[in-house]
Amino acid sequence: MDARIYKPSKTAMQSGHGNTERWVLEYESKSNREPESLMGWTTGDTLGQVCLEFPTLDEARNYAARKGLSVTIQPAHGRKLKPRNYVDNFRYRAEDEA
Repeated sequence: MDARIYKPSKTAMQSGHGNTERWVLEYESKSNREPESLMGWTTGDTLGQVCLEFPTLDEARNYAARKGLSVTIQPAHGRKLKPRNYVDNFRYRAEDEA
């Protein structure tokens, strides 16, 4: 079985950094999801609904090793900060005049 381990980004409604330090393990689906002809529900592999959270990457790796999963690890995205002061909002820049 294949799985993917990644660190999710924060949501658009989230300004702080709470709950962003966790790692998530999701199973990769092997079959295509197709709507059922009678009810219209999507059927397929139910492991696609499983989402396991771990506090560290090592714990997620250890869990995958115990279960015999082949995992793909996506590295965490770094936070890019541009230090600015309040005065920079009103500073004159020559390139703005063009």
